Amino acid sequence: MDNLPELITYVGQVMFERRLTDISGGNISARQEGMIYISPRYAGGRQHWHLKPEDIVSGSIHDDSLLTNPRFSREGKAHLAIYRSFPEAEAVIHAHPFHVQPFVVAHKPIEPVLESTQKFGVIEVIKPAPSHSSELANNIVAGFKGKEDRIRKQAAAVLIPNHGIVVVGPNLLATLDALERIDWNAWCILAQRMLA
Repeated sequence: MDNLPELITYVGQVMFERRLTDISGGNISARQEGMIYISPRYAGGRQHWHLKPEDIVSGSIHDDSLLTNPRFSREGKAHLAIYRSFPEAEAVIHAHPFHVQPFVVAHKPIEPVLESTQKFGVIEVIKPAPSHSSELANNIVAGFKGKEDRIRKQAAAVLIPNHGIVVVGPNLLATLDALERIDWNAWCILAQRMLA
């Protein structure tokens, strides 16, 4: 799909159907020629991820005009900060995946136990900060420093304490792929403990 608004709506539906995010939130964005395209505020809570291309919010990455748009996602500050800090970042997914959330709550990193997740390394927990804040956006950016090669190759990810995960990649489908791999990896860690 070349149409980013259509692709974002597709990715949101896939994430919701596969329990890679929940009704309470998350957000999806992609960059194209200095513009950001991002899922709207309350995409989960009010629209249950049944988005249409016209629901997608867009604007320049280079100024803060989007921050005044009432439909701009509250975690959009973090997306803007990532794009401004990492030229290799072309897509950002913030989500609340079913099997990742126990690690988020426990403030525990996710070790790569599946062969398919070795390339992401350990998914680390960043420093906590209030939701929707500039401090949180800064902490997220700090968490991705040194992971530029992973972003270029497929994706890198960090965990936000008591909140969720942020995955950054070179395109939206690669980033979605990484999100699901990390969630399955988290499930395998949890299941191993039950087997023991």
